[in-house]
Order: sequence, then C-alpha cells, then structure tokens
Amino acid sequence: MMESAPKNISPKLNGLSLAVSNSLSLSTSPIATFQSSFQSPTSSFGGPRLARSSTGAFPKQLKPFATEDIKILLLENVNQTGRDTLTKQGYQVDFHKSSLPEDELIAKIRDVHVIGIRSKTKLTARVLREAKNLIVIGCFCIGTNQVDLQYAAQHGVVVFNSPFSNSRSVAELVIGEIISLARQLGDRSNELHNGTWNKVSNGCWEIRGKTLGIIGYGHIGSQLSVLAEAMGMSVIYYDAINLMSLGSARQVPTLAALLNAADFVTCHVPELPETKNMIGPQQFDQMKKGSYLINASRGSVVDIPSLIDAMRSGKIAGAALDVYPSEPGGNGDYFTNDLNAWAEDLRSLKNIILTPHIGGSTEEAQSAIGVEVSEALVRYVNEGTTLGAVNIPEVNLRSLTMDEPDHVRVIFIHHNVPGVLRKVNEVLGDHNVDKQMTDSRGDVAYLMADISNVNHSEIKELYESLESLSSRIMTRVLY
Repeated sequence: MMESAPKNISPKLNGLSLAVSNSLSLSTSPIATFQSSFQSPTSSFGGPRLARSSTGAFPKQLKPFATEDIKILLLENVNQTGRDTLTKQGYQVDFHKSSLPEDELIAKIRDVHVIGIRSKTKLTARVLREAKNLIVIGCFCIGTNQVDLQYAAQHGVVVFNSPFSNSRSVAELVIGEIISLARQLGDRSNELHNGTWNKVSNGCWEIRGKTLGIIGYGHIGSQLSVLAEAMGMSVIYYDAINLMSLGSARQVPTLAALLNAADFVTCHVPELPETKNMIGPQQFDQMKKGSYLINASRGSVVDIPSLIDAMRSGKIAGAALDVYPSEPGGNGDYFTNDLNAWAEDLRSLKNIILTPHIGGSTEEAQSAIGVEVSEALVRYVNEGTTLGAVNIPEVNLRSLTMDEPDHVRVIFIHHNVPGVLRKVNEVLGDHNVDKQMTDSRGDVAYLMADISNVNHSEIKELYESLESLSSRIMTRVLY
C-alpha cells in the first residue's frame, strides 16, 4: 500500500511543532500494514468483525513529526503481539516485565504519551497528575478498575481495554474447576505428592445432571453456559438486566432463587459498589448444603472470612478462587497474612482451589488482547478514533485519503457546556468542514472534524484558537 512522503513543516511552525509534539497535539497516521480496515472487538463466540468501508483511495499518512517522538511505556509483560504492533509504527517502546512501585512509575510516566498496563499497575489521580504528556492508556486485560477513569477523562486521557478476548480462557478454567471440585482432585493430587495413596469415592460426583448457577450472564457467563450444557449440566443465571438465554439456560428473578437451586455457583460480575461482598453470610445460608462456589471475577465480590466459616461448617463442600481483595504486585511468596489477614486460614481448607488471577492467562488470550489493545492505541494516536474507549465518547470518522492533500483533522476534547460547538465552528468557519462528529459522556465531550483547504501557514492559528477556548481539555491537530 502506498504512503505519502512526510511533508515539510514551514519554518515558522517549528516552535509550534516542538511544543505540540511534546504534548502530542499533533500525531501520525497508520502505516500501510495497518491501513486496510478497522476491526471492532471480536464477540465472545468468534463472530465476524465489522470492517470499515473503503473509498478505494489510498489512506493519507498524517505526519507532522517523526513517529519516534512518540514514547510508550509498557508494563507487566504485555504480550509480544502488542509490542510488535507498536514497535512497527516506529514508536519508542519502553518495555518492563513487571509493574513498578508508585514513585518509580511517576518518574517514568512524566515523559510518555502512551502507557500500557495489565491488572497490577494502579493509575491513580496522584500518578496521572504527573503524566503531563499522556494522551491514552491501554489496559491489556478486561478490567479498568485499576485506572481512575474519571480523572483520566477530565484531563483528556482516553482509556482502552479488551473486554472480550479472554472470555473463552476464563470459561474453560471454570469448567475445569467445576470438575476438579466435584472429584476433589486438588486434595487427591496433594496427598499423592506427599506419598499418600487415598482412593475414595465418598463426596465425589459427576457434574452431569447438576445445576450450575451463573451470576452475571455477560461475555464470560454466557459462554460458560454453553460449555456447561455440553457437559450435561442444567444452567440457571441471574443478572441485573433481562438477557436472552443461550441453549436451554434459564434466567431466574433473584440472586436468592439462584443460590437456593444451584449445585455450583460461579461469579462473573464487575467490581462495583453493588457487587462488593455480594456473596456473604446471608448468601452462604441460602446456598444448598454441599454446594460449591467459584469466583473468577473480582476479589471484592466474595466475603472470604464468611466463605472460610461456611466451608468449616460443611455448608460449602468446596470452592475455587482466582481473585482476592488484595493481590501481590509480582510473583513470589507473598500470599500470607501480611497481604490478607485470613490467607493462612484459607490455605488450610480442604477441597479449595487457589489460583493467582490466571483466568485470562493463556497464550491465546494474551495474544488476542495484545493485538486488540495495541491496534486501538495505534488508531487513537494516529487517527483520533475512540471506538472501544471506556471513559470517553466513541467517535470515528473515515480515514483521510491521498485525494485530500490539504485536509486537516481536528480533535477537540472539551467540557460539556453550552455554546462550545458554536465557538468551535467559528474557529473552523474559514474552512470547509467536510466531516464532523461529536458526542458526550457526562461532563466530557469529544469532537472530531475533517476540514479542507488548509494551508500549513494556517495550522498554528487554528491550533492556538482552539487552545484558547475556555472549554478546552485537549486539542490535537492531525495533518
């Protein structure tokens, strides 16, 4: 695919180019290998992706400064597929295998335009306050609760994640845990590792004909439903909204109804105030005697001291936990009472599977996440597209083409207050606005416009006029 050559910037714009480059107000466009189509996140069930329609003209490369000016910090061993996508753009990529202590993270984040993290790195307001050049965050995982989304949005920092790519991996883990708990495989394996032969059948069950209760029938829960039915289980589910069931699964009206009927209960809900300690003493009382609990969602969902009591009393026959209220920042001998006061009591229980937040930790899931999030980052840096963003309105315009040499793309993130569009259009009014789209989410609005008949000598005035508006959060001009 053909690319246009970088255009020379007028000498009078050198100061602007440097200043804007430092804040990444001007950006680059995708290289040829990325320009073929936009792909939306794949569905949980591998459905077809939607490709952006093509005009037949070669996409225009927007290149006001060198791609190597863009600095990216990747933490927590982001998958090679993501690193390759970003490196091929020519960006500076600083890669680390683990998370960083907060003070070290603050020192690193001050100069970067893009940061990629997984679940351990906490991007709090204190950290983000120091990130003067940051424009976008990539969460190479499902959750975004490790990021202060509101602070990021209010400062024009867009956040992307990968809500679908590890659904199958989590669902398969839960199926494995259901069978392992029903057959007490963890205990038998530990005994034999210690030299003890203990062949028993008491309290061991087939899962065929048993009832699985799924709390949260989203991407993971619904896929788990299909797998469980294929294993001969009956499936019921509870969700805060009415959802169409797959197969023979049946939605129940209340959480209590699910707990009363299920032999196995599995949690697949986000971390929200409403889901904190969602499974506590009252819910354990409502569960069937000899039932099992699995949590591969968020560590705050289950009240673990209550789980310990329920297992010691015999009410709960087994449990599998992949997430915890407090988790170590790295690998090592950290799962002790110093981390969670009940850790050693939990570890002492029989028929309990404890895993270190590995639900999405498969080669397939991490590879898919690396591709999905890194491509979203490239689209945003290079084109300003926010499709898939979790904290900013989703806005997209078709790419500029080689047939549009004097066009400029304006991105204006602003406070959602009356009169902004009128003032922006007054700034753009001397040019032909070919395409324009705006949307808002709460207090923040995102405007994208392609304007034509723009001379290089006019770009500085255009940029500064938008920057001077009182509603402005962030201005970017791509050309």
